[in-house]
Amino acid sequence: MAGVLQGQVAFVTGAGSGIGEAIARAFAAEGAKVVVADLNAKGGERVATEINGLAVTTDVTSEPSVKAAVAACEKAFGRLDILVNNAGVSGPTASAEDMDADAWDALYAVNVRGIMVCTKHAAPLLKRQGGAILNMSSISGYFPLANRSCYGSSKFAVRGITESVAQELGPFNVRVNSLCPGATNTELFRRNNQGRADKEGITLEALIKRDYLDGTALGKLLEPRDIADVALYLASNAASAITGTHMRIDAGFK
Repeated sequence: MAGVLQGQVAFVTGAGSGIGEAIARAFAAEGAKVVVADLNAKGGERVATEINGLAVTTDVTSEPSVKAAVAACEKAFGRLDILVNNAGVSGPTASAEDMDADAWDALYAVNVRGIMVCTKHAAPLLKRQGGAILNMSSISGYFPLANRSCYGSSKFAVRGITESVAQELGPFNVRVNSLCPGATNTELFRRNNQGRADKEGITLEALIKRDYLDGTALGKLLEPRDIADVALYLASNAASAITGTHMRIDAGFK
C-alpha cells in the first residue's frame, strides 16, 4: 500500500503511545502528514519528531484545547482528511453498586465526550473535500465484562456515535467507522494486568493466556500494528464504500 495516503493530513488523538502511536506511524509511512495530538506532551513530541509530524498537546475533555489543536492543524497544513479518535482511558473496575460516580464521569469525558468534541471541530475541515473518521471502540463494545460497566458502556456509545455521524456526514463524502480491538499488547495493557497477576500469585504471561488468549480462535495477543493496519485500510480509498460499520480486530474472540 505504498503511498496510499500521500498528500493527506491525519489528526490522531492519543498518538503519543500505544495504538495511537502505531496508527500515526503507519499513516506517516504511507505519505500522510500527521498531527500527533496527545495530553502527554513528551510522548507526542517524541512521535512527531520521529515521523516528521506536528505535535499538539491536546486534552480531549477540553473543548477549547481541541478547538486550538484543530486550528493548529489547519494553520500548518491547510486541510484535514482523516480524524482518528483514539484517546481513551480504562477507568474504574467496580460493581454497579460500588461505582464512583465521579470516576464514571471522568471516563465518559474522555471516551465519549472527547470523540464528540473532536468530531465537532474537525468536521468542517473534513467536509471541504471528504475524508474519514475512525473512532476507537473495543471488543468490550460487544462483550462487556462484569464490574466493567463504565468502560464497556462507553465503547457501546462509541459505536452509536459512529453510526449516527456516518449518516450526517455521508452526503459530504466523509466516511465514519469504528475500530473494535481485542486485547492488545501495549504498555498500558501490561501494566493494568500486572497488578491482577501479582494478586493471584501467577505470572503476567499465565494470566494473559488464561484470560485473553485461550478465548480467541487464533490464540494470539494483538500488537498495536495489527490495529494500525486496519485503520490504514479504513482511511484509504480501498474502503471508499464502507461507512457506519464496526471492524472487530480480536483474533476471533468468543
